[in-house]
Amino acid sequence: MGYVLGIWDGHDSGAALLQDGKILFAINEERLTRRKLEILFPELSIEACLNYAKVKKEEINIIAAATYDLAKTLTRLFPGLKENYYQVRRKKKYPSYVETQKKWKLFLTGIRPTHFTKKLSEILLIRKLRHIGFKNFQLFLVDHHTAHAACAAYCSPFSDSTVLTIDGVGDGLSASVQLLQNGKLTSLAKTSAQDSLGVFFELITFLLNMRELEDEGKVMCLADMAHPDLKNPMLDFFTVDGLTVKAAYSPEKMFLKLKELAFKLPWEQFAWMGQKTLEAKLVELFKNALNKTQLLDTSWAGGVASNIKANQKIRLFSGLKNWFVFPHMGDGGLALGSALYVQSLMIPNMKISFTDPYLGPSFTEDEIAKTAKNFNLTYKSTGSIEQKGAEILADGNILLWFQGRMEYGPRALGNRSILASAENQEAKTLLNKILKRRSWFQPFCPTILFESANHLLEDWDGNPSPFMTMGYQIKPEQRKKMEAVTGPDGSSRPQLLQNENLIYRNLLENYQKLTGYSSVLNTSFNRHGEPLVCSPEQAFSVFLEAGFPYLIIGPYLFENPNSDLVKKFKNTVSRKSCVS
Repeated sequence: MGYVLGIWDGHDSGAALLQDGKILFAINEERLTRRKLEILFPELSIEACLNYAKVKKEEINIIAAATYDLAKTLTRLFPGLKENYYQVRRKKKYPSYVETQKKWKLFLTGIRPTHFTKKLSEILLIRKLRHIGFKNFQLFLVDHHTAHAACAAYCSPFSDSTVLTIDGVGDGLSASVQLLQNGKLTSLAKTSAQDSLGVFFELITFLLNMRELEDEGKVMCLADMAHPDLKNPMLDFFTVDGLTVKAAYSPEKMFLKLKELAFKLPWEQFAWMGQKTLEAKLVELFKNALNKTQLLDTSWAGGVASNIKANQKIRLFSGLKNWFVFPHMGDGGLALGSALYVQSLMIPNMKISFTDPYLGPSFTEDEIAKTAKNFNLTYKSTGSIEQKGAEILADGNILLWFQGRMEYGPRALGNRSILASAENQEAKTLLNKILKRRSWFQPFCPTILFESANHLLEDWDGNPSPFMTMGYQIKPEQRKKMEAVTGPDGSSRPQLLQNENLIYRNLLENYQKLTGYSSVLNTSFNRHGEPLVCSPEQAFSVFLEAGFPYLIIGPYLFENPNSDLVKKFKNTVSRKSCVS
């Protein structure tokens, strides 16, 4: 059957390579250009895919790409448009006419694709692909929400399921309800871009002076700082009509309504109203969908699926049985989704075993050692890196941890991670001061050994939850032990670790033997405002600049010659077992 190459050339662009229904490699352009949420055509990502598989461009006969609405087609025709928007959105450039630009964006992105926009996108993409060396290939253009749905459906553990997509806008839609049966996706309902819950939340993010399409998670966390209020006028902004969502106002009018509320309300109260509206409407939509399909195994994707508090409410109150949230739920997953959908047309009852999110590049021991030499760093010999890493953490240190293939998606899952004690608030403070610079109200996330989930989480439902895509409540009696990874309302976004990453698991098991704790703080290995580190060179650069004392990369332990920049904070880890 051969290879299928998936590409996405919009927000968080990237590429993915499949062969005979197996995911070989997937990466986003930001990891290679080092511009967060890159929007450039994914040439470097394509090269990385082909280099990994040792495949030449002339061997690729099928290429899949997502989205062909008017707005996307215009940016393919005039790439400067998306570069300008990227600079403005990331607050690198001040817009000349803020509200005029906002109105044009809301108008253009809501226009549905036509035969003309599809054909023009096809011509432009084929021209670009031929320019970079592809020759004899067939190009498939995949609808935006179909690509999202393909990720959720085919990567879930369910043979049949109810599939929902919820995002801002793509191909004129903002949400869909679909059915996966016998390996095929069937559309049941679509919500237009004019009725978008995702755009609603983007507008709230913008009006809080945060970066839309990037800081929605901050809004979710800020909402926890508010005093709950029975009055929430935003609830009237939307109604759920069966399997679709209906907005009371056009996006442009909704912007004005929200702007008026933002002027009157404290920021945290404004965020709370938006978060509670999103949760309530999503629970209602999911409940209606499950009543319709009677398939209680449920999977979903799309940018709104990154809201783990909303996911938690869906899990608890929609009536679903088992759930799956695709880990690269936003537009960064569209390259893989496009390829998966096209592959599903060729393989009857196709199912992907997606237990391994480590789909990026890895580096040999020789490459690591050579790079270390370029930085004038020498490594220390150690027996078991998992044991040594556990000892470093148990002694109260922060550990930079770099292993194997890079994670796919926005979460660090134990291969490009910064680790620390989950119960030590000093670790959180130090990380924020020196490296992460997260907003004070944003908690870090934990990795928890799977078998401890029932002991630590009061609303655990037995689902695996390996990708940090779901919110849970930490049991009240356990919150002091997990203070650095628990929100003010007792919530957390854990990675429940089984055997998908044995080196990382061994580290946690050794740490548990030393301390009694079965969880650690796990945050992404990167500087503030940068993507996750990809290469040893980037890892060493962050290591030296930040001044943290220890880096384990591959089999090598490095001690930072500049570690006096960061005083070793007081060890509050008790080695007395506290986990039964």
